[in-house]
Amino acid sequence: MDSRISGDPGALQRRRRLAAAVKLALRDLRVQLALLSHRVGSHLELKDVDLDCLDIIARHGPLSPTALARRAGLHPATMTGILDRLERGGWVARDRDPSDRRAVVIRPRPDRVPEILGLYSGMNSSMDEICDGYTEAELELIAEFLRRTADAGRSATDDLAGD
Repeated sequence: MDSRISGDPGALQRRRRLAAAVKLALRDLRVQLALLSHRVGSHLELKDVDLDCLDIIARHGPLSPTALARRAGLHPATMTGILDRLERGGWVARDRDPSDRRAVVIRPRPDRVPEILGLYSGMNSSMDEICDGYTEAELELIAEFLRRTADAGRSATDDLAGD
């Protein structure tokens, strides 16, 4: 029987403890990933926000500067400085949008990707080892949990942006 609906009086308390443990683990994960990204950024001479924007471009690009600013939750004027730094560093290229020659899109420079991947290789190898310890069904469950958690984070961010 599911502990959410069982008659066991301790079930609710155990469930709350487990939920609190999950939240604490997610906070720890956020801090560790932020520290890792900060170290990666330092090696690449990129600010944390520059690295974040580069990741967004790599995963969702090419993007217009406005679309990138929206995804990153940044003011367009702030985005201009970030894109200038990324372009000067050879991380991105600004190209004319093929559908609207007046517009610009930002795309990552593929020749720089190995540099970033190399710095994250230790974490990626560790993640592969961790994932090897789970069944396919467990990995599907974990992936779904993380997607839903990311969606909740986006929603909370959007709510705060509306203030």
